[in-house]
Amino acid sequence: MGLTLADRIAEVQDRIARAAARAGRSTGEISLVAVSKTVPRSVVDEAYALGLREFGENRVIDCVEKYAAPLPGDARLHLIGQLQTNKAKTAAALFDVIHSVDRPSLITALERQTAAREREIDVLLQVNVAGEEQKAGCAPDEVCALVRQLQDAPSLRLRGLMTMAPLVDDPEAARPVFRDLRLMRDQLATEVGIELPWLSMGMTNDFEVAIEEGATHVRVGRAIFEGS
Repeated sequence: MGLTLADRIAEVQDRIARAAARAGRSTGEISLVAVSKTVPRSVVDEAYALGLREFGENRVIDCVEKYAAPLPGDARLHLIGQLQTNKAKTAAALFDVIHSVDRPSLITALERQTAAREREIDVLLQVNVAGEEQKAGCAPDEVCALVRQLQDAPSLRLRGLMTMAPLVDDPEAARPVFRDLRLMRDQLATEVGIELPWLSMGMTNDFEVAIEEGATHVRVGRAIFEGS
């Protein structure tokens, strides 16, 4: 008999705890964002009943019907996929956190749409640390200018940085990418004078290494929902 959803959640949480312990960190510093893009709302609701509170989706259009009935008030919906500027209006209404802010036009559109709804949302600046052509995210040398633009967008609360490491067989090969994002965050604190407490990095293949390098949010889908 295969593992239940409860079993898989417990296993991921245990792996998070062990990685945190190796790094001398508390599990309280790390949020598990369950990437629920491949499962129906009924499974999201089951995961919520089992204690998960952070859920990640990739496509805005898929979420309109899926979350027509909002999540309970103590849950948060994260957009972790690339966001088109023309979807900013819908995203501003649906999501609590957007991980994929990466260009001036998107910041402008999101600020306008979020302010129009008299709400604030948490955002992360997505950085293409590895320089992969097929990946979204701003270039490292664009980060400072985008941070400054976000500082002038009062409805967007800049919380930190996000990256996606290359898909590799050995998780250790992703470690330099995670380390570079952490060092970039630390440098920004010095150069721009802004504290960025969140680092969204690490997925099913490599989240333990990401935690060892300082991740505060890990985006895990397959290890939780495979088989659901």
